[in-house]
Amino acid sequence: MSASTSSTAADRSSGLRRLLAAKSVVIVGMSSRPNSAGHIVLKNLRENDFTGGIHLVGRSEGDVDGLPILSDITKLPSGVDLAVLTVPAQSVAGTLEDCMKQQVGSAIVFASGFAETGEDGRKEQDRIGELVRSGGMVVVGPNCLGFTNYAEGFSITFVGVNKVPVMPKGTDDAVAIVSQSGGLANHLRHGLNSRGVAVSYNISTGNEMDLGLGDFVDHLVDDAATRVIMIYAEDIRRPDMFLRAAARARTAGKPLVMLFPGRSPHAREAAKSHTGALAGDYAVMKAKVERAGVHLVDTLDEFIDVAEILSRYPAPSRGGLGILTFSGAFCGIAHDFCADLGVEIPVLSAPTENELRELLPSFISPKNPIDLGTEAVWKPELVGAGVAALLKEPSIGAVAISIPIVSPSHARAYIEHVVAAKAGSAKPVAMAMLGDQLPLPQEFADIARANKVIVSRSSDRILKAMARIVRQPPVASDVPAVVSRQRPDLPGGTLPEWLGKTLLQSEGINVPQGKLVGNLDEALKVANEIGYPVVIKAQAAALAHKTEAGGVILNLADRDALSAAWATLHANIQNAQPGLALEGVLVEKMSARGLELVVGGRRDPRWGPVVLLGLGGIMVEALQDVRLVAADATKEEFVAELAKLKAAKMLYGFRNMAPVDVEATAEVAVAIGRLLLEMPEISDIEVNPLMVYERGHGAIALDALIVSTGN
Repeated sequence: MSASTSSTAADRSSGLRRLLAAKSVVIVGMSSRPNSAGHIVLKNLRENDFTGGIHLVGRSEGDVDGLPILSDITKLPSGVDLAVLTVPAQSVAGTLEDCMKQQVGSAIVFASGFAETGEDGRKEQDRIGELVRSGGMVVVGPNCLGFTNYAEGFSITFVGVNKVPVMPKGTDDAVAIVSQSGGLANHLRHGLNSRGVAVSYNISTGNEMDLGLGDFVDHLVDDAATRVIMIYAEDIRRPDMFLRAAARARTAGKPLVMLFPGRSPHAREAAKSHTGALAGDYAVMKAKVERAGVHLVDTLDEFIDVAEILSRYPAPSRGGLGILTFSGAFCGIAHDFCADLGVEIPVLSAPTENELRELLPSFISPKNPIDLGTEAVWKPELVGAGVAALLKEPSIGAVAISIPIVSPSHARAYIEHVVAAKAGSAKPVAMAMLGDQLPLPQEFADIARANKVIVSRSSDRILKAMARIVRQPPVASDVPAVVSRQRPDLPGGTLPEWLGKTLLQSEGINVPQGKLVGNLDEALKVANEIGYPVVIKAQAAALAHKTEAGGVILNLADRDALSAAWATLHANIQNAQPGLALEGVLVEKMSARGLELVVGGRRDPRWGPVVLLGLGGIMVEALQDVRLVAADATKEEFVAELAKLKAAKMLYGFRNMAPVDVEATAEVAVAIGRLLLEMPEISDIEVNPLMVYERGHGAIALDALIVSTGN
């Protein structure tokens, strides 16, 4: 049952408001034992001057801190906003049922002992999740640490008692943290606060029996104080919901930054398809969330750095990096670093070079990166001139500065000139002040913070974070409308090649000229019609690996060669798979040599369809140099992804190789994506090899492996 089966989106939105800004709370599982979870929750409410109603329910009646302990939930007044469950796992289901009878709006479950314990625990967790959704109540947890609302000073947690630092009224640039790890979330909050970045919410989602990451993202999109949402995820349990929320956040101009561990390849087997084996869970997730506009980061440092930049510059420009330094050595370091990151250091335009040439001493080259050498020690105004020039360049999306402190007075002069230079520009500016732990003057930090200049002590971190910002994902297009096409009916299982190619042809993908035949006479007739040389291929759904079985014979030059090969092919098949009945033999025109690529696709059971691009033939297995792309990507996006292959040089002219038809390859990828989007019965597609020819001469699918669940 989905969340929408028994409760509407409005109901869940109302439930989230009652959870995160409750006006009345009941603590269930209260005991007389001091420092128990219930007592800590109560102390946090008291410490933060909670003025709403507080109710206690325990096994036996009594009182705590002047509040009576009720022995039965049914004695509660109807309509309490939030129930805090401090009961053991085995009591959670019954407690939630009792809460729903009393019209409690939301609940938080601290107890562990559910999905993290194994399959039985997962089943019980799922059962309870269905139960609460059918009852219209929202629940966070189990196995979570709680949450804090910094806008209202409202905290529900059993880990320590703390006074919540309430955000100033009118804050509109805060970061909200939604995390499947409560401990990590606190680290993130402290890191942001130390940089002067406000945190609006810190939410630990735990096992997500009901409310998940997508629910909280969707809710926070409408929060006036929140500008950026940070997400730590180890599993996105409802990808469709999450992607819808991410799309809404992007439309609202609220960036999402996510850290998701699991980049190590754990390929999943998928029905006899290399595509399935190469497309691991992380890679599929990455393709989907980046297409939705999520900034997916690799490290904790980058997580905090990117969130800080976006809190100050929520809509940065795409482009390359402008770099200013006092060190020629750093110019080379920056070029290497940015090349590894896949971000450009653009060449400056002629007008900008001329402008800089007039401002800079004759021995300073007006190029990006700008190296001021020691001249800025005597003329700190040159820092401002360089930054202003870089910011004016349309090809530059952000400016990174890497310079030493020199002295407190120099540091102040540098930041003042940088602030003056960036006035009127919306492009991010970051300064890496070298010197490791050498203290920065406080006035420098104050001026930088007041004027949205990002400050770091690490050039590497600045470059990496800024590169992530300016390489933000392109805006996702709408899913293309379904087009009426004459497509063959598909049986279940692995399709024989001839039928797979018939389907590809219906999408406008070129396949070799040829025909399926049943005997040698028909084969000779077809070969005569299409012209020699030809190739023959045994056809049967149960023959997925024709080449290994000797079921493919190439380059047959004439009638005699074809006749001899016909007998050889049938003998090979009987030796490899005795008794196998062929559907026929595919006779095709032998294709010219080109560059072998693979274009495939798979339907992930949770994330939906993705398209795979890479080197073809056996190289796809040997090198695993592939890119995964959302199935609804545009031709331009596929072209951009092909350029990110490690072997991309081979596409654009390498040594004596001519550039190949990348655009034709992208068109094939669009068609494969369209098939996956419009034909849900297709689980896997692999065109390998796709023979790609010189630019302008197209591409042709030499083999097709398609797996279908049937109509």
